[in-house]
Amino acid sequence: MAGWVAPEATSSSYPMPFFTSIPGALQPCKVITVSGTVLRNAKRFHINLRAGPDIAFHFNPRFNERCVVRNTKIKGSWGREERWLSGNMPFTPGQSFTVEILCERHCYRVVVNGEHLLTYAHRLKDLPAIGHLQIEGDIILTDVQC
Repeated sequence: MAGWVAPEATSSSYPMPFFTSIPGALQPCKVITVSGTVLRNAKRFHINLRAGPDIAFHFNPRFNERCVVRNTKIKGSWGREERWLSGNMPFTPGQSFTVEILCERHCYRVVVNGEHLLTYAHRLKDLPAIGHLQIEGDIILTDVQC
């Protein structure tokens, strides 16, 4: 229905923060899909692909900065942030979204609401070590597929 805005809470949402195993870990052609609704007063949320204490891929929409930060954290140290986008911020407070993260041999491809958003080169290259998904922040999480 055009113009419909989801309520701030639903009975079919996942508890937040959310943490789960990725069955079979990451490998080329694996797709992780996250769906939800951005809270109306959202500041930020993040989706992390984790290898133990390391964060192989940190996907972090920040509403106050109108950007999507990407990064990797290895042995307690963050790398260089990537913030550049070829288009506009794809997330809007109060609106639903679907993020698809496709793991390819040399990078992640990220699609938001059916539109290609970005690629992010693997910095942590041991894909089979990446076995967990973590989601936190100002969203209602409605679906996760690994």
